[in-house]
Amino acid sequence: MARPQESFSKKDLEKRKLQKRKEKEQRKEERKAAPKDTSWENMVAYVDENGNLTNKPPDVTAKKSVINTADIVTGSRNTGETVHVKTRQGKVMFFNYAKGFGFIKDNETGRNVFVSSNVLLNTIKDNDMVTFETEQGPKGLNAIKVRLLK
Repeated sequence: MARPQESFSKKDLEKRKLQKRKEKEQRKEERKAAPKDTSWENMVAYVDENGNLTNKPPDVTAKKSVINTADIVTGSRNTGETVHVKTRQGKVMFFNYAKGFGFIKDNETGRNVFVSSNVLLNTIKDNDMVTFETEQGPKGLNAIKVRLLK
């Protein structure tokens, strides 16, 4: 009968497993031998005024600051200021009556502003000079109250 062959790597692997078991058993014995410090005071954690966990109880003699709940801002602050609407001048770069929209190039900023046929006060065509006001739309600036400049 053939004898099972044990290679060097198998023996080495077995030695390492045995060594790990011994180390684990030794750690287990050390834990059992160590005195347990599980008193109630050591298990309790406190939260300080900044929200951090500490092992010291809070100082009840310290004076706490009183916060007025009316001063807390929960949303965007409404300043009550009205937005000053400035009329601008520009040149109609493109306008398509069939589709009902176009773009005006602002003379001040050089930006293209979207214009819809719904907000036209006069009929306009490409390269016309116009005056308009702007409002913020979902995709950018929109021109409103568009008038042909005479």
